[in-house]
Amino acid sequence: MRLFFRIALLLAATVLARSADAQISGDVVKIGVLSDQTGVGADASGPNAAYAARMAARDFGGTVLGKAIEVVDSDILMKPDVAVGVARRWFDTEGVDVIVDLPVSSAALAVQELAREKQKILLISGAATSDITGKACAPFTLHWADDTFTLATALSAGLLDQGEDTWFFLTADYALGASLQRDALATINKRGRFIGEARFPNNSPDFASFLLRAQNSKAKVVGIASVGSNTIEIIKQAAEFGLTPTQRLAGFLVFISDINSMGLSIAQGLSVVEGFYWDQSEASREWAKRFFSERHVMPTKEQAAVYASVLHYLHAVQAAGTDAAPAVSEQMHHMPVDFFGRKGSVRRDGRVLFDVSVYEVKSPAESKYPWDYYKEIRVISQKDAYRPLDEGNCNVDGK
Repeated sequence: MRLFFRIALLLAATVLARSADAQISGDVVKIGVLSDQTGVGADASGPNAAYAARMAARDFGGTVLGKAIEVVDSDILMKPDVAVGVARRWFDTEGVDVIVDLPVSSAALAVQELAREKQKILLISGAATSDITGKACAPFTLHWADDTFTLATALSAGLLDQGEDTWFFLTADYALGASLQRDALATINKRGRFIGEARFPNNSPDFASFLLRAQNSKAKVVGIASVGSNTIEIIKQAAEFGLTPTQRLAGFLVFISDINSMGLSIAQGLSVVEGFYWDQSEASREWAKRFFSERHVMPTKEQAAVYASVLHYLHAVQAAGTDAAPAVSEQMHHMPVDFFGRKGSVRRDGRVLFDVSVYEVKSPAESKYPWDYYKEIRVISQKDAYRPLDEGNCNVDGK
């Protein structure tokens, strides 16, 4: 009996010691989701990104180190100053420990500078510019989204392999569009020819003049360097103009929500690059079907990255015994990544590495069930999918 009592005391002391060692600021682990809820990327990001974060918190168990997990969210309104204002308030007065999503590249880069100053963690699962882990890299930022280098290099290389060697670009006149075109041309200029470009303002309702220039260029490929409703409208209007029978469209940043909006009759044949597709594995299907049962749409790759990044963060908090950014960041960089069955890792510059796939959009006849939209063309291994570390001009060790 005395032995049992001593063992019980020892176990209780161990639990108390671990609780004392656990340092959770504000007695809650608070996750902020900064998303595009009303702009061109609302379907890819939006309220469903916040739902994915809450789903991750729930799947983790709702608590970490005995403390509650809370998720808050806000709309960036497609404006970097709005994103920074919300992030500053969250960091300074509302106890947010980590911000996730950030779908607009200019907003993500602006918030990254604030997070650098505040020593806070960012899990960027929306913004695609490769500058996030390049010249703008920061020690506590992890980039989960398919970045512009991967998207542009994989897609352009694949089409060049098929003899599609002359290119005209329709490019959104903001940071993401410029990054996509820049990274694609790094590959195209080695093996093909860049004929010209037409830059258009965000939310342009009429692409007729831009499409006419693309058509007159006689380029084999029209590269679409934009996102969301801009991309959808370009593809729809290109079909109306009669471009697609004679010129191939390449959508560098396309989401499954875009395909669903357009329909397979318009989107068929389009080549896309994805790190996540809901039907790619047993793990992705299991999670996506749970997501669908609540949200009535299949998750986009951005929403999937929100879920995976939040789970990775919570496991790191658990392992570190604290939500202090330096300790959690160190854990996240050293822990293996499980991206719905695709094994990966986090590189020193914050780039999250996992395999990506090139898909072709199915025709209506090829699709056998709801949301059966993609057929896999090839898998690009993580060692080939991302810009080499020494080519990004990242000085993360210099902070």
